[in-house]
Amino acid sequence: MASKNLKRTEVNNKVLPDTQGQVDTRNLPINKVGIKDILHPMIIKQRSGKNQTTVANFNMYVNLPHNLKGTHMSRFVHILNSHEDYITVDIFKNMIREMLILLEAESGHVEMSFPYFIKKTAPVSKVQSLLDYNVSLIGEIKDGKSNMKVKVTIPVTSLCPCSKKISDYGAHNQRSHVTITVTVKEFIWIEEIIDIVEKEASSELYALLKRPDEKYVTERAYDNPKFVEDMVRDIAAHFKNDDRVCEYVVESENFESIHNHSAYAQIHQVKEE
Repeated sequence: MASKNLKRTEVNNKVLPDTQGQVDTRNLPINKVGIKDILHPMIIKQRSGKNQTTVANFNMYVNLPHNLKGTHMSRFVHILNSHEDYITVDIFKNMIREMLILLEAESGHVEMSFPYFIKKTAPVSKVQSLLDYNVSLIGEIKDGKSNMKVKVTIPVTSLCPCSKKISDYGAHNQRSHVTITVTVKEFIWIEEIIDIVEKEASSELYALLKRPDEKYVTERAYDNPKFVEDMVRDIAAHFKNDDRVCEYVVESENFESIHNHSAYAQIHQVKEE
């Protein structure tokens, strides 16, 4: 038993080789290397002032110079776990700079994706329920410049104007996913982005509806038909006039109810300085 413990001590005291730090002779730099799909708890502040606890999925990358064989993957995990039990938005903003220092890199990229829940009130019965939205915060430092992107996918209802126009009664409608990606210069609430999209849709969605609510949202959609093109244009107009946003991508995918394919549209705009 004493002999085994002695051997373990000898191994622990031995300097192990750093394979990742060896020289690579292929002369090919790597743009992004790191870890994907690692979960960590996080806290995010809501517009109401309350904190919401959720779980985020992280992708973390740095660049690798042409002369190095590999990066130190364990250091990415160390950064996540060095912030106690929860990551906040403020901590997230500092994580990229921490990565560059710890991994001796020139550029870094972190994506933090998580479900975000909003309590919604049905339009007639006023019954309340939680609806989930997919949110991502994307931070990057490249060539000494940093930027922050907020990406939100909002499920809504869209009703076809053509179907309404040509049909003697009724019109086909479908669920749509509107995805907004904004590069921000100033803080913007997630709820603000969701509000803009839901107001421009044929109708917003609710997790729980009573019969009077179903009647209301059906009729609202019928009175507010939108092509996929209408959807992205009406939404993009809001971000075009928002000085807090320097770049935006508005996407809408309609999961067609009378076709076995989706309708899709996108507007991508980089504002002039």
